[in-house]
Amino acid sequence: MMKSLSPFEMRQLVKPKFPLVMLFYLLGVVRSQVSPGVCRYPLGMSGGQIQDEDISASSQWSESTAARYGRLDFEEGDGAWCPEITVEPDSLKEFLQIDLRSLHFITLVGTQGRHAGGIGNEFAQMYKIKYSRDGSRWISWRNRQGRQVIEGNRNAYDIVLKDLEPPIIARFVRFMPMTDHSMNVCMRVELYGCEWLDGLVSYNAPVGQHMIFQGLHVYLNDSVYDGAVGYSMTEGLGQLTDGMSGLDDFTLSHVYSVWPGYDYVGWNNESFPEGQVEITFEFDRIRNFTTMKVHCNNMFPRNVKMFKQVVCYFRSETDWENPPIAFSPVMDNVDPSARFVTVPLHNHMANAIKCQYYFADTWMMFSEITFQSDTAMYNTTLAPPNTDPPTSTQPGDDPTHKVDDSNTRILIGCLVAIIFILVAIIVIILWRQVWQKMLEKSETFPYNSNSTRSSSSSEQESNSTYERIFPLGPDYQEPSRLIRKLPEFSQVMEEAAGTNSAPKSPQASAQEGVPHYAEADIVNLQGVTGSNTYAVPAVTMDLLSGKDVAVEEFPRKLLTFKEKLGEGQFGEVHLCEVEGMQDFMNEDFSFDTNPNMPVLVAVKMLRADANKNARNDFLKEIKIMSRLKDPNIVHLLGVCVCSDPLCMITEYMENGDLNQFLSRHEPEGLSALLSTTPTVRYSNLHDMATQIASGMKYLSSLNFVHRDLATRNCLVGKNYTIKIADFGMSRNLYSGDYYRIQGRAVLPIRWMSWESILLGKFTTASDVWAFGVTLWETLMLCKEQPYSQLSDEQVIENTGEFFRDQKRQSYLPQPAICPDPIYKLMLSCWRRNAKERPSFQNIYNTLLECQV
Repeated sequence: MMKSLSPFEMRQLVKPKFPLVMLFYLLGVVRSQVSPGVCRYPLGMSGGQIQDEDISASSQWSESTAARYGRLDFEEGDGAWCPEITVEPDSLKEFLQIDLRSLHFITLVGTQGRHAGGIGNEFAQMYKIKYSRDGSRWISWRNRQGRQVIEGNRNAYDIVLKDLEPPIIARFVRFMPMTDHSMNVCMRVELYGCEWLDGLVSYNAPVGQHMIFQGLHVYLNDSVYDGAVGYSMTEGLGQLTDGMSGLDDFTLSHVYSVWPGYDYVGWNNESFPEGQVEITFEFDRIRNFTTMKVHCNNMFPRNVKMFKQVVCYFRSETDWENPPIAFSPVMDNVDPSARFVTVPLHNHMANAIKCQYYFADTWMMFSEITFQSDTAMYNTTLAPPNTDPPTSTQPGDDPTHKVDDSNTRILIGCLVAIIFILVAIIVIILWRQVWQKMLEKSETFPYNSNSTRSSSSSEQESNSTYERIFPLGPDYQEPSRLIRKLPEFSQVMEEAAGTNSAPKSPQASAQEGVPHYAEADIVNLQGVTGSNTYAVPAVTMDLLSGKDVAVEEFPRKLLTFKEKLGEGQFGEVHLCEVEGMQDFMNEDFSFDTNPNMPVLVAVKMLRADANKNARNDFLKEIKIMSRLKDPNIVHLLGVCVCSDPLCMITEYMENGDLNQFLSRHEPEGLSALLSTTPTVRYSNLHDMATQIASGMKYLSSLNFVHRDLATRNCLVGKNYTIKIADFGMSRNLYSGDYYRIQGRAVLPIRWMSWESILLGKFTTASDVWAFGVTLWETLMLCKEQPYSQLSDEQVIENTGEFFRDQKRQSYLPQPAICPDPIYKLMLSCWRRNAKERPSFQNIYNTLLECQV
């Protein structure tokens, strides 16, 4: 369905992109799911990012109406691109072609005629679009009803914007003007969208099938697939990549005037004797795959369920690699709503993935499949191989010169991008400082009428990047501005500050024994891995600053590198082996290993090029870690600070992190007897949760705030011993658990309290919230990501429901093996009012009382 946009939307879309928006993509924040409602940025015709040499045409009327003048809202040359000959009705010989240099997700197009200051009056009444991903196979765009013709302009100067529904994934796009009678036409154009970071160029799958449900014909075919369709679909993309997730009721659709089942591609178990549907995904290059998200229908009352298992094979050269990976989501026979199932792909390197999805019921239906990945470091090609666009050549052109010129353009483009990134980083730092000061003021001073008017004024002048990237409705803008708009703001600030009156000073709060919630009074250490290890009260940090480090210098030559666990902006985390570590430890600490056996340790190493602030933070982190003495907190064993690179050596448990450990196990029971998968008892799970609560009880007694409590940050030793750590954020394996919100650090939003996301408040009470999620993960055996049925944007939206407190917020469901008292404890951790959440002492006591 095509629709025209309002003048305000037009002005917003034709503006050059704000640097922070560009940085969102340039800094490699890979998001595996695109949304047509968000992905609507001008791609560079009007802004100049698309170079002249990347714009070509079938012909031109004169040099002054060449293809390079076909830029929206530009008046250079004679004011537009004009073909050499008059366009005839239904003629598709003339076209204006744009090369985007890489695959893009294109959701919107804009067109304009030739005005040229009043001397021109040529425009295209209609046009068609063709696109290509490789420069050789061209595809005609059709809307969801199969219509190809797009209504164009009615005069020479107005900009007409049209949504592409469905959107297209392409590198090359051609605008082909049409008329209903012979006339001269000229065009200026723009494309809107964002880079296609999935890198998926095609998927091959069986054709969707036809269902008859209670006399209703439901067509579950991929109606917008742009490849070849026979008994199967090959070499194309379609509804599984159009950014539109299906509704809970598969007979309904987001799109009007379409048939039942339109949103889904579905298959019947009876048509597949092997009980599985195989889909092959081809990518633009070798990539490092983190996760796959599959949006599934789960209307089990109608014999539709999500897949019970998926087995994925990877190919990086010619053959499929063995062994494949297998994943079994937790089946849900209670909630019939559709949901995203997140499948971990464990950082496999491949340019093709073949997945076999096994039926759990009569029907299986998918509406979206997306991937999160990083391009392989050794493959830095800027465009897919063998995808140079067909270009018209003139006599005397030198092909060799063209190749050299292309390489020069690439080099210049890289240099410009680097400069742009540096400038954008400076802008982000300045913006964050301003935003932080605004938060501090909001936490220190009561609001009055003057401040309210000032805030309103600034809102009108501001073009919020948060609002543009995540348009979640009028209530979801930049968090600090969102809160100030709402009438219950004062009440929320009082609750967050732990007071029922006007905000009190930090000293007053401390005297009353209430932790002060203002982030201004917290020292946030950057951490070697780019995370905040612990948020430490400023008073505590002052006390620590005058003390020496109580850890010995360790000879770095005794460290034997095993593997890199992760990395961040300022350093790396390595898994190392050490012999004779016991000789360097004090009497208070002992290893639960044979003294003659080497010990595994985690080594945080600061990069030599780290700045002064990072170096100071690293030394402060050592100072803090050296003071933490608890059996359930990772212990600092030694340091290497006499020479660069600076290192801190901490415990590493032999069974790795809790997330990976539990995901390899099944709960003990009858079904587990039929499997070779190792099992774990509920009593063991309960004991591990109790240990986590004990460690957090210790941290909270020091008023330390962890900020990233999750199973990925808990290590497992012998006999289910648990120790809380902090470097899960640095691991690529868990990149899908973190989310970037406009210039702020990446945040684990699925574990965060609503006040942490919306107000920026990180407190012991927010750690309690995260503990509730961690407890849920543990009893789910980490088979599913929290809120897996929600997208990241929907998770943020759900926090708004907690804020409004109208009983519409969603909670994590009760795990199958979770007793009622333990689920009640979880729910208490997620109470809206932070003061009503239990303390870690209470949590620990409750878990002890409920011990099996």
